[in-house]
Amino acid sequence: MINKKVENVTSALSGIRDGMTLMVGGFGLCGIPENCISELVKMGVKNLTCISNNAGVDDFGLGLLLQGKQIKKMISSYVGENEEFERQMLSDELEVELIPQGTLAERCRAAQSGFPAFFTPAGYGTEVAEGKETRAFNGKMYIMESAFEADFAIVKAWKGDEAGNLIFKGTARNFNPCMCGAAKITVAEVEELVPAGTLDPNFIHIPGIFVQRIFQGEKYEKRIEQRTVRQ
Repeated sequence: MINKKVENVTSALSGIRDGMTLMVGGFGLCGIPENCISELVKMGVKNLTCISNNAGVDDFGLGLLLQGKQIKKMISSYVGENEEFERQMLSDELEVELIPQGTLAERCRAAQSGFPAFFTPAGYGTEVAEGKETRAFNGKMYIMESAFEADFAIVKAWKGDEAGNLIFKGTARNFNPCMCGAAKITVAEVEELVPAGTLDPNFIHIPGIFVQRIFQGEKYEKRIEQRTVRQ
């Protein structure tokens, strides 16, 4: 039986060095790999390129890496909740590539599937299309987008087994699954790690073939990004 379990987050992130490109899962603050982000802060790695739907908030998520000036470039689709991100971007301390959210997901999925590029109508006629190949299909214009090239994909799942099979829960299923297998090494942190063969195959979202390392995380905050209450 293939066993991809590692003992802790330190072992899971072994090999990450300055200047690498990391995919980081999550949607807002939902389903982010909290343990891995905290470990990256401790490691002090610098000049990272991070591919993520968002950049967290000022004191949580990828915002912690921004605080330490560990991120050189952010590739994201939504960054509106992070004042430090805004400050670094406007002062040219941080390189930023903003892309349509669907394009972000598809560039991950293209890498996961082994496709080097694809055509999409999103962004045609805007700054998004500058410098990119365009082509007409059935009378409609499309731009060519390339698959991401990342060194590590770091994701968070609700439950997983020692063979690397993963089950996601709720909104955490938005970007985490398409990042699995989309980088040279995929690291999965899970809330509950069970023996291989325990999970019902009918409920597995990502098969273990897409995961190289898996470990059980701990002490999840699971913050709410915008808390609203009824008056």
